[in-house]
Amino acid sequence: MNDPKIIVALDFPDSKQALEFARKTSPDQCRLKIGKELFTSCGPTLVEELVNSGYDIFLDLKFHDIPNTVQKAASAAARLGVWMLNVHALGGSAMMQAAREGVEIVAQRPFLIAVTVLTSLSSQDLKDIGIDRSVPDLVDRLARNALANGLDGVVCSAEEAPALRSSIGDSALLVTPGIRPEWASTDDQQRIVTPQQALADGASYLVIGRPITRHQDPAAALALIIESIA
Repeated sequence: MNDPKIIVALDFPDSKQALEFARKTSPDQCRLKIGKELFTSCGPTLVEELVNSGYDIFLDLKFHDIPNTVQKAASAAARLGVWMLNVHALGGSAMMQAAREGVEIVAQRPFLIAVTVLTSLSSQDLKDIGIDRSVPDLVDRLARNALANGLDGVVCSAEEAPALRSSIGDSALLVTPGIRPEWASTDDQQRIVTPQQALADGASYLVIGRPITRHQDPAAALALIIESIA
């Protein structure tokens, strides 16, 4: 079974550009991530269109609300046929359990993962908002709690992947943003690694956006990364 490791973040403002990119690639090459900007602009129609085109969709809306609201949102996402969706681990145990119950309304339920610490945040950023823990310590604590509440894995920086693999085992999914090929700019990511290193360190899937979508030839950039991790 083909299992593409790259999840391309569709960092586009509208469906036209997103669909144009999808037509230049294929579900055999990558999965696609729809985040807040694109979903707010286009809504569920784009999700359904890409699902019907054969793409596995990671709906990256990071649900974080009261348990009942998150459960209903997770159910709505599951009915769209997405491959994966996420919640914030900081939402707590009851919220994550509710999200798990929400995705189980469909026979082929999507993977449900939790965001631990955003890759744009540093330990100093955590201190600024009153969390007196290092990034790795907080990531580990949140990841353990997510798995204890029935989630399939977590979003984390690839820098935390080796420690998490040791801490939570091989079965959990580790989805890693902040991936940058050697030839790409770092943009606003603080904790980044290359695609090859991320997989070697235990990442399950790699989220890569701007190095591909803002490249002058996005399809060629994707092909180059695929070749580098083959």
